[in-house]
Amino acid sequence: TLSPFTSHSPPQLHNSFRSLKMPFKRFVEIGRVALVNYGKDYGKLVVIVDVIDQNRALVDAPDMVRSQINFKRLSLTDIKIDIKRIPKKKTLVAAMEAADVKNKWESSSWGRKLIVQKRRASLNDFDRFKLMLAKIKRAGVVRQELAKLKKETVA
Repeated sequence: TLSPFTSHSPPQLHNSFRSLKMPFKRFVEIGRVALVNYGKDYGKLVVIVDVIDQNRALVDAPDMVRSQINFKRLSLTDIKIDIKRIPKKKTLVAAMEAADVKNKWESSSWGRKLIVQKRRASLNDFDRFKLMLAKIKRAGVVRQELAKLKKETVA
C-alpha cells in the first residue's frame, strides 16, 4: 500500500538539465598552476601546494621559495598537475616536468600573448623603427595583391 505522502516515481529531470555542463573549471585546488598577477613574483608560474584558508594558498615553483600568497594575487590557469599536498621541491619539479607545464603554458593563447607582450616591451627605439618599416612594407604588398584581385574580378 502506498502512502499519499510518498511519491510514486522519482522526480524526472528535464532533458535540458541533463546536458548541462559545469561552466567553471578553474578551481583553487592542490596541483593547480597559477600565474602571479601582482607583487615581487609578478609573471611567474606557480603551483598551489596547499590551501591555508579562504584567502591564502601556499605556492611553490622551481625557481622560487615556497611562500603563501593571497588568491587575489593569483590568476588560475587551466593546467593542473597531479601532486599530493605539500610535496618536496624535488617531487614538485619532477611532476611539473612530467606534466610538461612549461610547454603547455607557452602553447596556450594566454601564454603566447604574454610572451609577445614581453618581447614588445624589450624592444629598443631602433627595433620599434624597424618593426614600423616592416609593417608599412607588408601593408603595401597586401594592398598591391588586393588591387590585382580586384582588377581580375572586374575584367
